[in-house]
Amino acid sequence: MPEPLAALPFTGGPEADALLASSPLALLVGFALDQQVTVQKAFSGPLELLRRTGSLDAATIAAMDPTELETVFRAPPALHRFPGMMAGRVRELCSAVASEYGNDASMVWRGAKDARDLRARLKALPGIGEAKSATIIGVLGRRFGVRPAGWEAEAPKEPTLADVDTAEALAAYQAGKRGRKADARATGGRR
Repeated sequence: MPEPLAALPFTGGPEADALLASSPLALLVGFALDQQVTVQKAFSGPLELLRRTGSLDAATIAAMDPTELETVFRAPPALHRFPGMMAGRVRELCSAVASEYGNDASMVWRGAKDARDLRARLKALPGIGEAKSATIIGVLGRRFGVRPAGWEAEAPKEPTLADVDTAEALAAYQAGKRGRKADARATGGRR
């Protein structure tokens, strides 16, 4: 079992990176926000949400008035490129964690029977789809030692955030991702 992580180097900000390692909900919210913004922007979102609302508690966020939460997301600088949509998605994610997992985001993985069950649990969460669920399984297994039976088969085979353990690895991952996207555009999506 690896040593407990002090931080996940996804943002470049020590406080935000530490929150991702210490708060399972922050990790899930970061993944939910990781869409059409940089990794740094997405994973800095949980800390900024905590600062703006005073809480990173799933039940508290789920109970917020949707208009109030959207205002929190829209306040400059906006928490996301699409603040209204993402405020709703984060609220839905928090609602699912509060109601289905006893307000404890770690129960998403701690309560899983095996990696296939974990994958299904993650995919059922708002804002977490096929690719993100695999990446989260990889992050949990490689960075946190959470390795339910069959986890390696469910973790991604291609480079993802699960492979990022330093700021340099994040830069290399992002450069590789940009290169793959450029290749896909150049070939019309064919490999």
